[in-house]
Amino acid sequence: MHADYCIFAIELYTMKQLIADIRKDYRQHSLDEADIAADPFAQFERWWNEALASEIDEVNAMTLATASKEGIPSARIVLLKGYDERGFVFFTNYESTKGKELQQNPHAALVFFWKELERQVRIEGKVEKVSDAESDEYFHSRPEGSRIGAWSSPQSAIIANRKIIETNVTQYTKRFENQDIPRPAHWGGYRVMPASFEFWQGRSSRLHDRFRYTLGNGNWKAERLAP
Repeated sequence: MHADYCIFAIELYTMKQLIADIRKDYRQHSLDEADIAADPFAQFERWWNEALASEIDEVNAMTLATASKEGIPSARIVLLKGYDERGFVFFTNYESTKGKELQQNPHAALVFFWKELERQVRIEGKVEKVSDAESDEYFHSRPEGSRIGAWSSPQSAIIANRKIIETNVTQYTKRFENQDIPRPAHWGGYRVMPASFEFWQGRSSRLHDRFRYTLGNGNWKAERLAP
């Protein structure tokens, strides 16, 4: 037993050292005051287009952080489905954990990480539901399987096994056979309305370039942050 424990302890130490030694030096780009747009939406558009041109896999993947009314945070990856001057839109089940948290505490943070460009974008702001018309339009653009899935999954609820979901899929597929699948009332979109942006460009020796935009009196102010 003692020998086994010693081996385990050595392996654990080795693993921790391997994790601690993982690092990458960022050297591709820089971000200077002369480079940034006056408006953060324009700056996001610029970086978004460069990310698209780089053929990053699931370029629209973003971390969404929410918090309960007690301030307990949770985070997950969701997909950006649209943005304009009003904000950044994603869709989900309103009865999911994130939906319940946004009902209690309508604020969120987003993070895009485009490692191929050594860039991050952070966005923070209040959250609102998009209109029913916007949710309907996007819902009806989804593949049939995804529309059935929105009906079939009580997202974030505890279930006994996967067969429950598979049975629901079978039942809803039969229910909506040969007809348009309506959007369920518990499913739709949210819009994160930015109060701040941060654009992070990786640089050598961890001396990264960071610019934060904050909104005050209807105007955006950009400031450099220490790395």
